[in-house]
Amino acid sequence: MSDFSIREMDSTKAFDGIASVYVKGRPTYAEKFVDDLYNKLGITTESIVADIGSGTGKFAEQIIKKGSFVYCVEPNDDMRNQSIKVLDKYSNKQCIAGGAENTGLKEHSVDYITTAQAFHWFNVKLFKNECIRILKPNGKVFLIWNLRDNSSEMTQRCFVIYKKYCPKFKGFGGGIQKDDIRIKEFFAGKYEYLEYENPLFYDKETFISRSLSGSYSLKSNDEGFDEYVTELRELFDEYAVDGIISMPNKTVVYMGTIKE
Repeated sequence: MSDFSIREMDSTKAFDGIASVYVKGRPTYAEKFVDDLYNKLGITTESIVADIGSGTGKFAEQIIKKGSFVYCVEPNDDMRNQSIKVLDKYSNKQCIAGGAENTGLKEHSVDYITTAQAFHWFNVKLFKNECIRILKPNGKVFLIWNLRDNSSEMTQRCFVIYKKYCPKFKGFGGGIQKDDIRIKEFFAGKYEYLEYENPLFYDKETFISRSLSGSYSLKSNDEGFDEYVTELRELFDEYAVDGIISMPNKTVVYMGTIKE
């Protein structure tokens, strides 16, 4: 089996069984960025958008609410089924069982492509080819992440706990770095970088859900799970004020057109 086949298989199944905690714990993206998409960056209510690796529909719903039609493309059955429930009340969307390298969409059928908290899972070359295939001429791609502030003491303490208990943990944001070589390769070095403050606020339940929603996180039947959750609860109690913690966070965006 090729390295890519292994990566594709693992990424498709990485979120099995955690869709419900993903909905509870994962944040939305900076509203200022979503507003800028429509006021400054070209998307309109008439635009057709493909949100690739759409998960439970966290980012897709923010665009859908603006009025654009969104194809929510997600390969994981649990995550996609959750998005179908979350997005059921909207008519301007279609949830599709597809992957980043094979979306199932028609050629030149979308004006824009977004992918939030997912690009680090993709095969860059094959995803780029698929974007070229499904985008209309001059269509743009937006690569989006919520990234914690690594200089925050609380973030550093979370890092230590994840590193201690979670063998799959490689760093926040899937280990993606600013101006990552994969991003440069995808855009052939020509892109714009934007960032928006997006501080996160959690009560204890949502803080634990956020931790358990990571693809790297231990699951309830894993060895050390109880100790892992206990340390997370103790960390919350240490930093909480009136039952809430504030986690420094930014929404970061890489945007550009892509060429063959």
